[in-house]
Amino acid sequence: MTDLHRLTIRELSEGLQQAQFSSRELTEHYLKRIAKIDTKVKSYVTVTAEQALAEADAADAALKAGNASVLAGIPLAHKDIFCTKGIKTTAGSKMLDNFISPYDATVVAKAKAAGLVTLGKVNMDEFAMGSTSESSYFGATGNPWALDHVPGGSSGGSAAAVAADLAPIATGTDTGGSIRQPASFCGLTGLKPTYGRVSRFGMIAYASSLDQGGPMARTAEDCAYLMNVIAGHDAKDSTSINKEVDDYVANLNGTSVKGLRIGIPKQYFNVSGLDAEVKARVEESLKKLEEMGASLVEIDLNMTEAYVPTYYLIAPAEASSNLSRFDGVRYGYRCENPVDLMDLYKRSRSEGFGAEVQRRILIGTYALSAGYYDAYYVKAQKVRRLIQQDFLKAFENVDVIAAPSAPTTAYKIGANLSPTEMYLGDIYTLAVNLAGLPAINAPVGFDQESLPVGLQLIGNYWSESQLLSIVHQYQQNTDWHTKRASVAEETA
Repeated sequence: MTDLHRLTIRELSEGLQQAQFSSRELTEHYLKRIAKIDTKVKSYVTVTAEQALAEADAADAALKAGNASVLAGIPLAHKDIFCTKGIKTTAGSKMLDNFISPYDATVVAKAKAAGLVTLGKVNMDEFAMGSTSESSYFGATGNPWALDHVPGGSSGGSAAAVAADLAPIATGTDTGGSIRQPASFCGLTGLKPTYGRVSRFGMIAYASSLDQGGPMARTAEDCAYLMNVIAGHDAKDSTSINKEVDDYVANLNGTSVKGLRIGIPKQYFNVSGLDAEVKARVEESLKKLEEMGASLVEIDLNMTEAYVPTYYLIAPAEASSNLSRFDGVRYGYRCENPVDLMDLYKRSRSEGFGAEVQRRILIGTYALSAGYYDAYYVKAQKVRRLIQQDFLKAFENVDVIAAPSAPTTAYKIGANLSPTEMYLGDIYTLAVNLAGLPAINAPVGFDQESLPVGLQLIGNYWSESQLLSIVHQYQQNTDWHTKRASVAEETA
């Protein structure tokens, strides 16, 4: 029972259903690993050991009675942006360090209903604003492949926990690449679904028209299992789409790679900041897909240069509106001894928010101000439509679009990138959120420092099954997803 953490979700499910081990044994195994190994990785903000064991016992009872779901008894970690009833939900911020949610996010509620066991809440960039997980009030998380490097962000804790085998699967959120980029940096599979596919109810908002929850795991198959649980319409979320949900696991072999047309945007592979080794690994993975029967088709995405400026007007504008609720009055951090109401607002917000969050609130407030609303925010929304049309035109000739997930591998912790450098690191991921499209990261190799490289596949609307299927078949023909960091090889 010392290697339970090496099993896939399918293997864990079969083992539990066949009583080869119990959910309590499995949960205790992960809790021991967290206690020993997470002192180095620092992926968890809150470990819910007592609740996890109670949930494991309930799963064992259901398994014994023969009325358990496929995933009953399997542990997972939640990004600390999903509200969890009775458990601290911080969004990585001092502002919410004392916030205990009175309700569960829909994603959390669905996971509970499926019998999944919550190990705890994992670290993230403050309010999901960042690409390194260094902006968290709780300190930086290490990348399991090199602990002095970042795991990416904002779902860095989710990626690090899975990559270090401190959870078999995790939830993440993606506003501009926050599932795909950390999955790339940590050698995982991560899916950003179509906007509206997964409920945002109870997910603390950063930019409401861009945010989307999704799964992070080692393989496409593992992601498919979690997608079967969390996808679907939710009446509590006005942006949730009432559309039939696929059986993502059953469809894993549903897309034939033979004859698949993969679009290669020439603009993406000529970006000045694209690392030569990242480019080489991505091109090798595309060659492998070509050997499997796919055809590579060069395409134009002419709006590429507009991605970063458009995103960094729209996202901060929505953030400035969403974060106005954190005012020191109703919940969250409150400054001490305010002299009047204005002092309460000012000091609570300036003391409760970190530098990056304050920067984005200020940018967004400026873009929405009376004198600049038409010149900046409205114009950015018009350009957003052009970006969407650019993709839809491309999908007339190709089935999916390929790109790197990030222009580089993981940065060193403390690299102190300027805001502009950090924002430009999202060049390949931002447009997917602006257009509301689904996209997936798959691990495709390493650079000379043994840091993971990721391939991003972008699909048309509602093509999550297709993306998971393509990556699943790629993973049947390669072994990058089976590689493990040395910290993950440690025993508890």
